Amino acid sequence: MEPSQLRRAVEAGRAAASGAGLVVEDVVVVHDSDRVALRLLPCDVLARVAPSGQLADSAFEVEVARRLAEAGAPVAVLEPRVAPRVHVRDGFAVSLWTYYEPVAPQIAPGDYADALMRHHAALRRIDLDAPHFSDRVAGALRVVEDRERSAELPGADRELLIGTLRDLGAEIGADKAGDQLLHGEPHPGNLLGTNRGPLFVDLVTCCRGPVEFDLAHAPDEVAQHYAGADQDLVHRCRAVDWAMFSAWRWRRDDRMPDRDHWRAEGLDRVRSSLERLGPG
Repeated sequence: MEPSQLRRAVEAGRAAASGAGLVVEDVVVVHDSDRVALRLLPCDVLARVAPSGQLADSAFEVEVARRLAEAGAPVAVLEPRVAPRVHVRDGFAVSLWTYYEPVAPQIAPGDYADALMRHHAALRRIDLDAPHFSDRVAGALRVVEDRERSAELPGADRELLIGTLRDLGAEIGADKAGDQLLHGEPHPGNLLGTNRGPLFVDLVTCCRGPVEFDLAHAPDEVAQHYAGADQDLVHRCRAVDWAMFSAWRWRRDDRMPDRDHWRAEGLDRVRSSLERLGPG
């Protein structure tokens, strides 16, 4: 967020927690992007603060978290001292979560796969209206097809992303027989190593699709430890995943830190993923 918006977001997080009866004397910014994560002290709560335009997403995430906690999923849970809801303060949507002190910088591939299998099992036990992953692919495709929204994207790279998202995305999304609820983006940044074991966070990306779509977000070795995974489908999903990532980076209004690096890196990852699939 811009500095002035970040200051307002910090105060919104503080006000929401204080209004819920929690004691807040200090605020530490844990993560700053389109949404902000704040550690509130001494109550030791994590506040997730998003612009009020994302109120529906924040409410969806709270509901996903509530249901998954009841199903025994390995996820970060909402703060138990307050009601499970979204608080609106000064144009921001604020949700309050348990804070977990990180204890493991890296999670072994076998432990990662085990956490994801348990997460998928819990997702199969809940009933939730969630979008299909192909909706996200379509959104990314619209960005790269719109030359005004992605004006700086070179022509050859635009065709690469359009072809990957349109053709490979449609191929993966055509067979829905094995689809289920997914995390949506279970990459290493969304899996915390805690004293309770690995826990998934950022549940707003929950969607429907094959489990291989989730596996494509994890390090390569994780899929080898996931029983029954279709390795070829994982590789195809990985190409689509990197194409979506690249599409977001080429948006005119993208604000990801070190964006130029990630623009080039994303395109390189798309190419290398397609090369692994071989001709055709």
